[in-house]
This record gives sequence, C-alpha cells and structure tokens, in this order.
Amino acid sequence: MSNDLILIVEDEREIAEIIRSYLERGGFRTVTASDGALALSHFHHLKPALVLLDVKIPKLDGIDVLRRIRQTSDVPVIMITAMAEDIEKISALRLGADDYVAKPFNALEVVERVKAVLRRANSGGQASERPVTIGSLIIDHSVHSAFVTRGTERLPIQLTHTEYTLVAHMARLPQRAFTRAELVDACLSETEVLERTIDSHISNARRKLELAGVSGFLETVRGVGYRLEPL
Repeated sequence: MSNDLILIVEDEREIAEIIRSYLERGGFRTVTASDGALALSHFHHLKPALVLLDVKIPKLDGIDVLRRIRQTSDVPVIMITAMAEDIEKISALRLGADDYVAKPFNALEVVERVKAVLRRANSGGQASERPVTIGSLIIDHSVHSAFVTRGTERLPIQLTHTEYTLVAHMARLPQRAFTRAELVDACLSETEVLERTIDSHISNARRKLELAGVSGFLETVRGVGYRLEPL
C-alpha cells in the first residue's frame, strides 16, 4: 500500500468523493479542498505527494493555484479539465502540470494515472548510475535533478518530474533525434497522453534550461522530434 497523501482539489462534492473513495481503496491517504485558497493552505501545511487539481474552482482557479505551487515546489500535479477545453490543458502543461485527465473520466483511470506519475516522480534512477554531463548541463539520476555548472558551482535547474524525465532520457543518447512517439512510450506511456503534450513539456524544459544559461541544447528536429545537442 502506498500511503502517500493526495490532495484532491475539486468543488463538485460528488466528484471529489468518488475520487477520494477510489484513491483510498488504492492505498492512498487523501485530503480534499473545494476552492483554490483552501487548496494552497492544505498544500503548504500538509505537504501532499501529489495534487489532483480541477481547473474551474472558486476563489483561485486551478491555473492560478498551479502557478503558485510551481513558484516553490515541483510536486507532481495532475490537472482535471473539461473534455473540450484544449486551451486549459495547454496552459496547464506550459505552467508545469505533469499530466491531465478530462471530464467525464473513469475513476479507476485517475487512480492509475496517479500511480504512474508517482512512479515517474520516485524513479530517480539507481544511486550507482553516474551523472551525465553535456557541456555545462549535468543530469544527476541519483537525485533526479538537473544542474548547470558555473565555475566551481553546481546550480539546480527547477524542472518538474516530467520535464526531468524527458531531458534525462534524451541525455542518455545525446545527438540522437527522438520522435514524439518514442518520448511518449519511454517517459509518459502509462498515462496515455497525446503526442502533442510532449511539445508543451519540452517547451517548458527548454525555457528553464535557457533561463539557467543552458541555451541551444534542446533542439527541435523538423519532421522528427527532439534531441539534446552538446555545444
């Protein structure tokens, strides 16, 4: 049994109760919040392992809550969106959401996605696996983190778990072009995401690398996908 704490942010009581019931049957502990303000309070005080976050909630909407979470934490976040609201999915992924589920959904699928995202988040690699260095970029599998070197300093790059997983996978074979389908299969297969969601995760990772001074590493290969190119 997992025993991880999952924060469920959903203003529709019946939906929240269904999710809570299925997660607890799956071995998780749960806490619920019906609005954005309470969600942030629970997040900061209870330190959940993962957040299930509806986009349309009172006081602060889910996008605002996600933005505030990402200012201080890379805890996994799965967004709950309306089936037709593609713009919400894209906005959430650009802000660093790890995955999304669309209403109406199967509660068992939600539980499986939670398990899959947590597995990715906790699979930081074996301690014996040596860090990968590509120019000034360091991928350290033992701590599931990316760093940039500046002189003698090693500064962390704040990637989400999904962004890190994608970059780390490509770093194992630098200069090789990976198709979107390959990246989905290798990094996101258990959540059955669309190939186009890779673009948002890669865009986020590229922006964060560039802000850290690691520019030009993460290249788009027209007609193929993406690769890490040492400079």
